[in-house]
Amino acid sequence: MHCDSLHRFKILLIFATLIRRLYFFCRFARLMHSGISLTNFLIKDSRLFVEKRTSKYLFDTQLMTFAQFELNEQLLSTLQKAAFSVPTPIQEQSIPHILAGRDIFGCAQTGTGKTAAFALPVIQHLTQKSITGNQRKIRTLVLAPTRELALQISEQFKLFSAGQNLFQSVIFGGVSQHKQTSELRRGVDIVIATPGRLMDLMNQGFVDLRNIEHLILDEADRMLDMGFINDIRKIISKLPVKRQTLFFSATISKEIAKLAEGMLKNPVQVSVNPVSSTAVKVEQRVYHVRKENKRSLLKHVLNNEQVESAIVFTRTKRGADRVAKDLNNIGIKAEAIHGNKSQNAREKALSGFKSKRFNILVATDIASRGIDVSQLSHVINYEIPEQAETYVHRIGRTGRAGHSGTALSFCDENEAGYLKDINKLIRKPIEVVNNHPFLN
Repeated sequence: MHCDSLHRFKILLIFATLIRRLYFFCRFARLMHSGISLTNFLIKDSRLFVEKRTSKYLFDTQLMTFAQFELNEQLLSTLQKAAFSVPTPIQEQSIPHILAGRDIFGCAQTGTGKTAAFALPVIQHLTQKSITGNQRKIRTLVLAPTRELALQISEQFKLFSAGQNLFQSVIFGGVSQHKQTSELRRGVDIVIATPGRLMDLMNQGFVDLRNIEHLILDEADRMLDMGFINDIRKIISKLPVKRQTLFFSATISKEIAKLAEGMLKNPVQVSVNPVSSTAVKVEQRVYHVRKENKRSLLKHVLNNEQVESAIVFTRTKRGADRVAKDLNNIGIKAEAIHGNKSQNAREKALSGFKSKRFNILVATDIASRGIDVSQLSHVINYEIPEQAETYVHRIGRTGRAGHSGTALSFCDENEAGYLKDINKLIRKPIEVVNNHPFLN
């Protein structure tokens, strides 16, 4: 009787294994049919390995979970409540090394989950030492290029540190410093800051960085583009030599590599995309058009494409205001966001866009960093960026978290050189639209 039961159990186990493999074969076939390569399938399912041995494919269908990182029970409970189940590739690669105290040199585009990749292990480290009241010192410093990104990072830290007795302050310019200095006086564990305002408060004596255990630079490439390199060096000079440094960038130039080399000690390199890669599921097209016809082309595209939501990029603040005004004049509700807008105006515009009170946001590159909008259908480059890497940043706003997206670019006669640089960087020509009514 016992043997019969064991035999039946083995048969059921074999049957379950066959069903499970059939499920993954079907998923693979569907993804291949949709045009996703084998490499991207492996990235999408980070723990699904396909290995060819003597014409036979072996499948490991065990998905990694956050519990395997040995995070504390409070963090795991928070992740479960927030519906975080399977770590993304950047999280899977980074979290074990950060928990082990290693420095990280990470290359990851926006929307890959890198904030959680550094926030979770840092929170774990901070909670291992109980500190209260006046004993609180700043132990973690996160530097970000823009107010929007700093606020986004702050929201993630608040989410993950719920119930962990950790305090934070987010510091940026454009608003009164009173709230920020009050928080610093009371004592915080984590400071998330833009370099300019942080330097200002350091010079006033409000910020003491002598107890920093973790330094995190997020979107370091953009901070260099914005001219923060000298501020960053001055800030680093005030930090303890003994610390953990986590360095993340969407692109890696010679300047970025040089900066990282001077900050990191025997770092682990993690990367989920090549330096020049664009999001897998973003369809890219370019329209050749005269500069004076771009306004009409934008109206044509918005009326004829299935644009559910879009960020329209301009090079200048004045250009963003002009495009938003033109769209509103023809009955298409839009708001502009750029560095000259007050913080309240920027937050109001972002809130309206995220809640779909209007579907078109016109932005400059600096203001756009940190905008995190789920399922953005389109990115429109009203003006081609002068730096090819900026194009990668821009279109990284769409095609996130497995969703598809579309990137459209309007190229006038003076921007042909910029387009050539972009094609060279991403190593493929962007599809040209030859049947629009404003063809140059």
